[in-house]
Amino acid sequence: MAAAAVAAAGPLGALQAGRARLVAACCARLGLGLGLGLPGSGTSSRVGPAMCARGWARAAGGAAPRRGYSSEVKAEDELRLRYLEEENRGIVVLGINRAYAKNALSKNLIKMLSKAVDALKSDKKVRTIIIRSEVPGIFCAGADLKERVKMHSSEVGPFVSKARAVINEIANLPVPTIAAIDGLALGGGLELALACDVRVAASSAKMGLVETKLAIIPGAGGTQRLPRAIGMSLAKELIFSARVLDGHEAKEIGLISHVLEQNQEGDAAYRKALDLAKEFLPQGPVAMRVAKLAINQGMEVDLVTGLAIEEACYAQTIPTKDRLEGLLAFKEKRPPRYKGE
Repeated sequence: MAAAAVAAAGPLGALQAGRARLVAACCARLGLGLGLGLPGSGTSSRVGPAMCARGWARAAGGAAPRRGYSSEVKAEDELRLRYLEEENRGIVVLGINRAYAKNALSKNLIKMLSKAVDALKSDKKVRTIIIRSEVPGIFCAGADLKERVKMHSSEVGPFVSKARAVINEIANLPVPTIAAIDGLALGGGLELALACDVRVAASSAKMGLVETKLAIIPGAGGTQRLPRAIGMSLAKELIFSARVLDGHEAKEIGLISHVLEQNQEGDAAYRKALDLAKEFLPQGPVAMRVAKLAINQGMEVDLVTGLAIEEACYAQTIPTKDRLEGLLAFKEKRPPRYKGE
């Protein structure tokens, strides 16, 4: 009967029904009773203690931030999940640490990324996530080709599918994500960065989707996210040519938001990412989550449907305690004390 009704209403009715379904799907992703079960939320396993270290230290004399944590992770850990403390509480850093393989994406690293994302996506204390490298001069060199050579052809498809799924999970994290590109980001490494909301890079960084050199194509979202970031024609040119850009070139075409001259420590992009994360911290947590969802969902549909999605998302902020706190703080001329409720 529903199908008959849509048919009777003609093309306009079908279009309106399609928009209604998209808006309903958006609301479903919000999962609202304002538990904010945003994309992929729900019960998830925790990353083991060996992966996690908490704390943050400043260099002596009030200098720029340096790495310093209350407990160290084992050197062989390929992914370091760190919850920053003090004034940076709410910022989480995912640090890739496969120096011997230029941070290439192996089966084990993909598995660890998946486990970390599962832990983060339902953690309401997390406000912003930075993805960076712990290896100087490298962000991520793409797929681990030494491992790939040993794979049977029947194993390649499932591996790429898993990598694509994990990168999609990163794209769907409910909080802002920032890629700090302080070195080489090729193939799957750039696809990982493209899944983040914001990308910053050192001028010396090198970025490109170079898969066509190996007679394959980007398989973890590159053919879809790069055109959405810089436009179809330029994305085709870069993928067809397998061209590699430096930080200034990437900034010029809009692939990254900020470009920095590299510093002596080799972490200029990370420091900028941390500054951006600090700008995000004071804002209302619920608002940040639904704003990200409204933007992401709205970019995939026409304007009228996008406005309906925005309306549905805005409605979720109205009954929150945070909204009332924001109004009260404005009235009393003080910083708001948001609780994500």
